[in-house]
Amino acid sequence: MTGTGSKRWRVFFRVAAAYNLVIGLGAFLDAAWGSPEAVSGVLVFCFGLVYALVGNDPRRYAPMVIAGIVGKSMVVAMLGPPNWAAGGDAAIGAIVAGDLVFTIGFIIFLWRNRTHA
Repeated sequence: MTGTGSKRWRVFFRVAAAYNLVIGLGAFLDAAWGSPEAVSGVLVFCFGLVYALVGNDPRRYAPMVIAGIVGKSMVVAMLGPPNWAAGGDAAIGAIVAGDLVFTIGFIIFLWRNRTHA
């Protein structure tokens, strides 16, 4: 997957968008209005919108991926260890594993498409 505008990167970011849109909407709908869980769901959903923009034009929106790396890395750091350990929530562990995969993909995308100004 080379080149910021390649079809594979466009598909990758559209999959990332769908992932966040589904998880964010599900979390929002499952939460009480105005609760921290509802707010988190909205933010996850909004990151999905960001990834959709990147998927439409990876070259133009590449810098926005940094927010995804930071956000997903923090989610992995906070929720991964307790949910991957014995007694953790397997569903949350699986979602966080997906976040880890996307984080790695985002880093590879930026690394392969870095510019030397």
